[in-house]
Amino acid sequence: MTASAVRARLLSSVAALSLLVVVALWAGNGGDLSLSSLGRLTGLLASDLMLLQVLLMARIPLVERAFGQDRLARWHRWTGFGSFWLMVVHIVTITGFLTELWDMIVNYPGMLLAVAGTLALVMVVVTSIRAARRRLRYESWHLLHLYAYLGVGLALPHQLWTGSDFVGSTAATVYWWTLYGLSAGAVLVYRVGLPAWRNWRHRLVVTRVVPEGPGLTSVYLTGERLGELPARAGQFFQWRFLDGPGWSRANPYSLSATPHGDQLRITVKNLGDGSSRVAGLRPGTRVLVEGPYGKLTGEHYTGGPVVLVACGIGVTPLLSLLGELPYQPGEATLIYRVRTEAELAFRSELEWFARHRGVRVVTLLGPRADHPSWLPADLAGHGGAATLRQIVPQVAASHLYVCGPEAWAESVRGAALEAGVAADRLHTELFSW
Repeated sequence: MTASAVRARLLSSVAALSLLVVVALWAGNGGDLSLSSLGRLTGLLASDLMLLQVLLMARIPLVERAFGQDRLARWHRWTGFGSFWLMVVHIVTITGFLTELWDMIVNYPGMLLAVAGTLALVMVVVTSIRAARRRLRYESWHLLHLYAYLGVGLALPHQLWTGSDFVGSTAATVYWWTLYGLSAGAVLVYRVGLPAWRNWRHRLVVTRVVPEGPGLTSVYLTGERLGELPARAGQFFQWRFLDGPGWSRANPYSLSATPHGDQLRITVKNLGDGSSRVAGLRPGTRVLVEGPYGKLTGEHYTGGPVVLVACGIGVTPLLSLLGELPYQPGEATLIYRVRTEAELAFRSELEWFARHRGVRVVTLLGPRADHPSWLPADLAGHGGAATLRQIVPQVAASHLYVCGPEAWAESVRGAALEAGVAADRLHTELFSW
């Protein structure tokens, strides 16, 4: 078992143990099977899950390296919905009728703040439902999602003043204060402090903006002491370009070239307000970043055949990986899925990799199929696993890197597993939020 897998299991065990600790503290404080007591328990479990949510997305490097952003984001979403429904049960079982609810809000200390926090969390949950997310711009969704921190913070006072399970014993008080302190500290250190320090130290600026194709733009950046920036091929940053209104909204873009210590490059597809501004950036524009993030790196590559499967703009992190992975000539295959010939990007770079490093480039052109498949419509009937084996006969012995939209990447993952690729050799990055 790799060190990363050991870390992942250990951290998962700690998260599960925290829920058991909550139940044990509740039982030790007189917990029973009465409705009001079970209401207390659901409130405690909701609070624990909310704080675990915060820790999941606090960008803690140890956690990032163990799980990767894809898994953390999925768990964050599931934990959020679980916490929300536990909170609903808590409110219903504790307050009972509307008259009692009104009495608690008006007369119990901290309850008005708790109501405000609950409303903030309801807004976050509603806008996190897939149907709602599809109707929102990424920038709007991201801004609304930040209200989750406000909701968690506003819930604390009512637990302190009216929550007997929070202050009913020394063990409970120590546990809850420790968990709140860790959550707040992780956000302050890794979401605020570390990015601020790195931006002050590296002072990134735009040097060139280069059109790569229809709606596709590359941005080249330089800064100070970039060799000290712990960025690897395949990773991404959250980017803020200080070019005017809207600079405060961050957007995630992957490195599209291997970082060499003196220059970074990202390539952005025009998909929204934030990405459309990139084409108009001017040299000299200051840039703020958070990161690097992501686990789609060569950390676990042990040599031998490697297959990289990209859809559309998902080619960008895989292109950077082609420059870093130590494969031998003839060992690397890039499968590049796009709808039309006009959408093919980085032709000259791909030709360079083919000529100088022996990379085999396979392009799959055509519209998407009318059923879930990673293949274009004219090939979808052949079967995803069979086509993968046909393109790369040695695929079962390969490391496989996948980047693209969520449903498409899951289709590739299923085909790869069916074709015999070992799960620990399958590395994915999903373009979703």
